[in-house]
Amino acid sequence: MKLKKTLLAALGLAFAASAAHAQITVGVTVSATGPAASLGIPERNTVALMPQEIAGQRINYIILDDASDTSSAVKNIRKLVSEDRVDVVLGSTTTPNSLAMIDVAAETRTPMISWAASSRIVEPVDDKKRWVFKTPQNDAQMATAIVEHMTNNNVRTVGFIGFADAYGEGWFEQFKAIAEARGIRIVANERFNRTDTSVTGQVLKMISARPDAMFIAGSGTPAALPQKALKERGFTGKIYQTHGVANNDFLRVCGRDCEGTFLPAGPVLVAGQLPDSNPVKASALTYINAYEAVHGKGSVSTFGAHAWDSGVLLQAAIPVALKTAQPGTAEFRAALRDALENVKEAPAAHGIFSMSPTDHLGLDQRARVMVQIQNGAWKLVQ
Repeated sequence: MKLKKTLLAALGLAFAASAAHAQITVGVTVSATGPAASLGIPERNTVALMPQEIAGQRINYIILDDASDTSSAVKNIRKLVSEDRVDVVLGSTTTPNSLAMIDVAAETRTPMISWAASSRIVEPVDDKKRWVFKTPQNDAQMATAIVEHMTNNNVRTVGFIGFADAYGEGWFEQFKAIAEARGIRIVANERFNRTDTSVTGQVLKMISARPDAMFIAGSGTPAALPQKALKERGFTGKIYQTHGVANNDFLRVCGRDCEGTFLPAGPVLVAGQLPDSNPVKASALTYINAYEAVHGKGSVSTFGAHAWDSGVLLQAAIPVALKTAQPGTAEFRAALRDALENVKEAPAAHGIFSMSPTDHLGLDQRARVMVQIQNGAWKLVQ
């Protein structure tokens, strides 16, 4: 009898260990404080709405704040993979942070889904970036939308100002190539830091070049600084921003100086204004309804939607990976990477994802619309 009890206890412990082993652990590093907080807070909030169970496996999320700091983002991902032994990493919020994390993801062979925009994060898909995916639209996709709008509105010269980091440089490269191909000249090219409090010198140079329009390549509330300075100095031409400002905090900080601004955005920003025939409308509204049920009407953010979309990808990929290996193993991480790379036609808040070995974003032109700020709100440009 004693032996039987001992065996049963041992079997119980083995079962418990197996169950704990089977739990899928998702590591998250997000910029919930610092200059990118207006982007990171809705992302962090969204993690609480993401699946708690997939294919019968409990999902455990471990969330760390990197304070919008590149070094902290790297420390976070190292902790998540070495100490917490996560199966996948989500984040970070900004392009510089995400780029800095790639080496750790590749070194430890841990799949990573970034919530930052630059195409540099996933292109080209080489030995390192084969472990990295992302959910925000590429800057090239959005730059094309901006240039199309400019040419349709007789813009022939543009003043450019962007962040003095990988985000700003990536945008300048993509925009310059597309704009020049369409006959648009960049007559001023300036930079500013995310933590700057004045851009007067840069703005005076831009205005002196007398461009038809201005293009600001920033994200979050810091992108309001050049726009407010342009308005203060009397610029009356068209102003364009990137999809990096598509949240209500930007509207609040920029205020009346934002009126009339054009920007490309994911369909989720104006989902209620989309025709019912739009293939993204239903999946975008699913996220909006989930987020606003917790945080209130009008609280939804396109940045939170990038986090939501990583959950959509996990829901599509995890059941496939589980057919090959168990969570908590190198084999499962590799299987999850392979499954993510083969996700097809997954409807999400920002678009329809179809990955491939050469495309670790997987979004097409269904993932963008042009928007104008009118009366302090987002208005779909028809």
